[in-house]
Amino acid sequence: MLKIILHETRHIWPFNEPARDLRIQNKPLWVWQRDVLAPYTRREITLLPGQGLPPVQGEVLIYRDNLFFDTPFMEAFLKEARRRDYPSRVAFTLDNPAFREHMLPLSRSYVKQGNVYLADLWYYPRGITQEPAEPLIVDMQVREIGYHHVPPYMARELGDLTFYVPLRGFMAIDTWVHILLADVVMGLFARGARFEDRLKRDPLFKLRILFKAMLEGKQVLESSELVRIGKNCVIDPTAVIHGPTTIGDHVTIGAGVVIDNCIIGNNVNISQGCQLLLSVVGDGSFLPFRASLFMTTFMENSTVAQNTCLQLCVVGRNSFIGAGTTFTDFNLLNKPLKARNAYGQLEPIPLPVLGGCVGHNCRIGSGFVVYPARAIESDVVLIAREDRHVITKDVRYEDSDHHRLRDHRHVRMYPREDEEEETPSAIGQIHKVGGTP
Repeated sequence: MLKIILHETRHIWPFNEPARDLRIQNKPLWVWQRDVLAPYTRREITLLPGQGLPPVQGEVLIYRDNLFFDTPFMEAFLKEARRRDYPSRVAFTLDNPAFREHMLPLSRSYVKQGNVYLADLWYYPRGITQEPAEPLIVDMQVREIGYHHVPPYMARELGDLTFYVPLRGFMAIDTWVHILLADVVMGLFARGARFEDRLKRDPLFKLRILFKAMLEGKQVLESSELVRIGKNCVIDPTAVIHGPTTIGDHVTIGAGVVIDNCIIGNNVNISQGCQLLLSVVGDGSFLPFRASLFMTTFMENSTVAQNTCLQLCVVGRNSFIGAGTTFTDFNLLNKPLKARNAYGQLEPIPLPVLGGCVGHNCRIGSGFVVYPARAIESDVVLIAREDRHVITKDVRYEDSDHHRLRDHRHVRMYPREDEEEETPSAIGQIHKVGGTP
């Protein structure tokens, strides 16, 4: 099958980088898409601006490269599209709670047509035709997973502290919030939910896990069936690691570390007393002692110093967060949280808790308190001073403290899209007629 890739050139703030180059599940998004589609496609075409769709024969899959989708979703979509045997386009309805609560807010990638919302993923069984693609609604098999026994004041007015976890994941990456949801809700939560679902319907799978745990003399969640460890890793025997967890190569984990349902990349150093829950830690990252991550995603080569707590946060590549910095995630006032949508405007979000975001190549000093849903743009340096220890609004590059220094050597690496000296080629701006890209 041939795949045609439509590039989305809009930059995701505060990273100032297209979605395809940002990391999801510790992979650049374009690599994740390639790996998911590897069993189905052998050829690909990238369209440049102004180019029409090529005359091709046979099966064709067309998608925009800001989409996150997992293997179960793509299997279900292609199976049903092939069964129908006519052009199909992925669609969603508001009856789907995962779409209504997590995918649609803040986004600009879905086109409303009647009572359905269309996404930029098409399938053509016999080449590209002028025949409009019919909407195809995929059952995402949503599970409601929440936090139990929370204080009533955290859920009464703002809604329950729950996530709608699909066993078949799909999301357009239009903002940093979507990165968090794709990594945690549709990644780590979904992996755990699929594991529990398989335990219920596959007795042989359950017996294999129990047998492996007894053979290794470990608890079930600590067995090698659920904790996959790469090559040349050094793990202190006092560390507690519960699965499903994936640990890459050349990883060092110190004494007293607690890890539960995480993805740890290659060449990561996690020092004594750190605690990681439902988090993704990118390649080359460093966590000194007593750092804590909860439902947080780290891109590659970043550092969070000791006694720092990040909850429901996203941190870009090559960034440093100083000791004792706290990213709060709950609004103390009875008001909905607001985050910037794909158009750069503040919009209420249906999440009662949400942390903050740090872009690429940032340097954040010690002792800061960051309010919920605030974002710090790439290439920013923040130095704690008497009049600023609390971040109450988004921080842009113009607010960076390094501008005040005479001899600063902090090079800007991620300018905004409209500030680049040479505007990158706008690939994939395809006009749609009806349901055909």
